Amino acid sequence: MKGRFAATFLAALAVAALACAVAGGAMIGVYRNSMESLAQRSQLVKLSGRNCARAGVNGAMRVTVGKKTAACAFRTPVLGRDLEIAASERLLSGTPANLQRKAFLGLELRAGNGFKYQLLVFPRQQKAQLIKVGGAASKYLAIAKNEKAVLGINEANKLRLRAVNVTSGPDKGQARLFAYVGKTLVAEAKDDGAGDLSGRNSTVVVGTIKNGNGIVASVDDVVVRVPSPF
Repeated sequence: MKGRFAATFLAALAVAALACAVAGGAMIGVYRNSMESLAQRSQLVKLSGRNCARAGVNGAMRVTVGKKTAACAFRTPVLGRDLEIAASERLLSGTPANLQRKAFLGLELRAGNGFKYQLLVFPRQQKAQLIKVGGAASKYLAIAKNEKAVLGINEANKLRLRAVNVTSGPDKGQARLFAYVGKTLVAEAKDDGAGDLSGRNSTVVVGTIKNGNGIVASVDDVVVRVPSPF
């Protein structure tokens, strides 16, 4: 009952902030998870992925992608339309060599009903992608190549993704998206079709486009923020 109350409270708090949403405004944290204990790691619930194993390692959540699985996504307790999610993610050296270049680390917002916004980074390629997934085809909103902010194997990529709708003026209803790696803004985009995304999940994700069997990554320091009402 306590866990259900906490999840409901976080969702309600996120919704309450919508009336004051400003795309470029300040964000305030409503959820933090250091992943240090089993109880903390258990707060992230698998949203997608056929075979996804997880365990604790060095104060983080270790994720291993299994057979017949491309990627594994785990949702936080925070539900909402206008959110920012951040996490520290590492692609670990236990990942098979033939998958390391294809593997990505990422974040998702407004996930659900087959749609989502994604920030994906490919550590071995030093590439970042901002994507709208769903409908007839995925849409690449922005791509950054040879991005020095994207770090390699076993190194912590501090990712942050924000999606906030404009609430007034001629652009009302348009989503503004900002994607960061560390302190670097690697992608920024506008989406006039934000109404397509009715999902409200905020997630972390690791994997690849097709068969990710054997990919190993860690997730740590997850934070979810909402637009400041002040």
